[in-house]
Amino acid sequence: MSNITEAVVAETTSQTTAQAASKVDVYRKIAWRIMPFIIFCYLTAYLDRVNVGFAKLQMMQDLQFSDAIYGFGAGVFFIGYFFFEVPSNLILHRVGARIWIARIMITWSIISAAMLFVQTPMHFYIARFLLGVAEAGFSPGIMLYLTYWFPSKKRGLSLGLYYIAIPLAGVIGGPISGIIMATLKDSTVMANWQWLFLLEAIPSFIAGIAVLFLMVDKPAKAKWLTDAQKQEIQSDLAREDAVKTEHASVRSFMGDRNIWKLTAVYFCQIIGLYGISFWLPSLIKQSGIQDVAYVGWISAIPYLVALPAIIISGMTADRTARRRQHFSEALLIGALGFIVCPLVGANPVLVVLALCVATAGVLSALSLFWGIPSAFLAGVSAAAAIAGINCMGNLAGFVSPYMVGWLNTATGHTDTGLYAVAAFLTLGALLVWQVPKALADR
Repeated sequence: MSNITEAVVAETTSQTTAQAASKVDVYRKIAWRIMPFIIFCYLTAYLDRVNVGFAKLQMMQDLQFSDAIYGFGAGVFFIGYFFFEVPSNLILHRVGARIWIARIMITWSIISAAMLFVQTPMHFYIARFLLGVAEAGFSPGIMLYLTYWFPSKKRGLSLGLYYIAIPLAGVIGGPISGIIMATLKDSTVMANWQWLFLLEAIPSFIAGIAVLFLMVDKPAKAKWLTDAQKQEIQSDLAREDAVKTEHASVRSFMGDRNIWKLTAVYFCQIIGLYGISFWLPSLIKQSGIQDVAYVGWISAIPYLVALPAIIISGMTADRTARRRQHFSEALLIGALGFIVCPLVGANPVLVVLALCVATAGVLSALSLFWGIPSAFLAGVSAAAAIAGINCMGNLAGFVSPYMVGWLNTATGHTDTGLYAVAAFLTLGALLVWQVPKALADR
């Protein structure tokens, strides 16, 4: 009898191990199949959103723009983003990611290229607003798309992979932007910043066309998955959705205090994200590096440092199920970088080191954040919440550059704006603990 029992236990253990290995294999297969293209798409999106930070190095002088004008124009992108993001995500949920993501990418690439026609502050404001309208829904749409493929326990790594597109945009886009600006500074056709907007819009347009042929809406439509793998994924997602929240009405959705808490946390975090994205080239230049090509290469360093930080933090958050702790620590690290940056003065090495700390902290927190709402929301609620949190939180994308630009202009110093960014990051690190552990750390 003892031998029979041991055999049964051994067989059961073997089956359990085989099932666990199967799950790892299928989600690894999905990650390798869909994530590289998604990363490329987000890289082009983010590059088109923030290349204005490099254009600023020459555009402001050519057009006689102040820091306040630049800050307002950089931020007004997010006003258009705010109004159209939730409708965009709901449409994606209805018509499918392939068609809608392609529409978003093609539209924004055309508007991004049209930035070369900017001549006045009003032109600048209108172009940035329309770019926000065009791009609205892309980022939350991709995050929603990932919920169709990965259960929450597997999503931390996929979100980490997704958000490495931001540092990749810095690693790749910084040097490319610097080279374009330096190489074409004497062009007789148009200014180097105009060339920048035109040339960096081309990859987005090509990627938008490619989406129509390469993106698959859901696992059930993936020809490269077996029927057993499709069923396995569907069972995992259905089992998870059974214990998630799906609001019955708009009123119940809007009345969910946890969603509003997360929105406040995300707002504070985005203040830091665009503090880096829109001002990093300027901070490097102010440290004493004047050659725009060198600024481009050096601006890649903080993003390069952030790459392993994003992956490692996503993996450890999945393994330990302590998302709040990891997120809070990452924001505090980011705040420390922003505080140190103005204290080291005009020392390029120390400024870049401080920016490395700030960038690694803020970008790690960004990928960690989205594991929280997607862990306890399902269906239309997930679509609406991801878009709602993203669009309301992204109003900080308007506040951050405008706040820093206004403070720079009003005080004549860049340190005040950076301290304000650090204060928001610290506030976000504290607010995340208001989200119940039972929801955040599943």
